Amino acid sequence: MKPLFRPLKVAIVGPESSGKTTLSRYLAGQLRERCRVALVEEYAREYYRERPYLPTADDVLAIAQGQCAAEQAAGDVDIVVCDSTVLTCLVWSEVGFGEVAPELERLWQPDDYALTLLARPDIPWAPDPLRSHPDSRDDLLERYRRYLASTTGRCVEIYGEAGQRQALAWSAIEALLATR
Repeated sequence: MKPLFRPLKVAIVGPESSGKTTLSRYLAGQLRERCRVALVEEYAREYYRERPYLPTADDVLAIAQGQCAAEQAAGDVDIVVCDSTVLTCLVWSEVGFGEVAPELERLWQPDDYALTLLARPDIPWAPDPLRSHPDSRDDLLERYRRYLASTTGRCVEIYGEAGQRQALAWSAIEALLATR
């Protein structure tokens, strides 16, 4: 398959336990039938794999830098599916530390993404060692919406049960690919 000039990047963001990882893996699998795809996993999981989950502002910045590096290292592919982005770090910095450092703000490049899928937290909460705000998911969703409203990129909200989420996301992907 002939690669595109520059890989299309699809971001999947949203509050904790809103199905981002499940959706990103599904989309990457479906897209592999059509083109060359890289799935960039949520870097925070790698970061905290061998250290305690006691986040500091420096950790959030390091995670953002790692997420960016992973996206840039995706290789020679047509599409990069990103399970989370620097936007997640911006939201967590706001929530955890009450502010966003300028160096963290500079890392977020929303126009790098051809499509952003915002996962709503309308599915049951699933406990996880890196999740800490089960009662704040609606507030987190609003923070994501606020950031995304300030961008010019295409954003589609994903909601409902698994099949509906997959259909909405796939429809957005097909619309994106139709413009290429």
